[in-house]
Amino acid sequence: MKGLKSKNVLVTGATSGIGQAIAVQMAKEGANVAINYRNDIKKVAETQEMIDNICNQIKGCGSRDFPVEGDVSEEADVVRMVAEVVKEFGSIDILINNAGIQFAADSHNVSTADFDQVISVNLRGAYLCARETIKHFLEQKNGGVIINVSSVHEIIPRPQYVSYSISKGGMENLTKTLALEYADRGIRVNAIGPGATATDINKSWTEDPQKQKKVAENIPMGRVGTAEEMATVTAFLASDDASYITGQTLFIDGGLTLYPKFQKPWSAGE
Repeated sequence: MKGLKSKNVLVTGATSGIGQAIAVQMAKEGANVAINYRNDIKKVAETQEMIDNICNQIKGCGSRDFPVEGDVSEEADVVRMVAEVVKEFGSIDILINNAGIQFAADSHNVSTADFDQVISVNLRGAYLCARETIKHFLEQKNGGVIINVSSVHEIIPRPQYVSYSISKGGMENLTKTLALEYADRGIRVNAIGPGATATDINKSWTEDPQKQKKVAENIPMGRVGTAEEMATVTAFLASDDASYITGQTLFIDGGLTLYPKFQKPWSAGE
């Protein structure tokens, strides 16, 4: 895609699921990728191997990768992480805020500790990474791009996942606020809103064929999405092909946000 080759990209939570797929896709586009991880160095090697394999298939890929440890919910880690990537690559052009967690429980039984942890990683962490990266963008005076990995649950309530839903609802406003505030300085901020996606974070249903079938039945297109489908749209929004798009969440959900129950006409009398 236009304008991604040789760009420097920081992907948080880049060692599994959608984040890993985004890291690989960015490398495929010829970008240099900083692979953020928290504690599993073995998963970093897996991501690097995937990047190496894809680049070996592409003549002139030229992508570099750089593992960078950091917990996005910890301010000191974020400040250090951004500084390390800038030192390694010389700059950051694109930030992908992907790191995220979720816990399932009846809302009245959610512990304060679990609630705070989800908000700290998913929302506070995204803000901290954006804040430090925007400082760098403004210092470099070359603009930049931020893509937040949100969810269909920024607009669809999700019972038993109250903290997750709140974090993604907040991410919608984070995206719009930063986009509006920095648009005149060449900084674009957008989000993707994945629907049901076959990744490790959704093991509760992806590893059970019957549960996965039940999930797919609620999606107008009749199937769940893949991490690779999320990654290609992310690359588009980060590229110059999307240079006039900012402040938007692009839902990649097979129609899940289209009120599936209305797919067939019905009324109270039927």
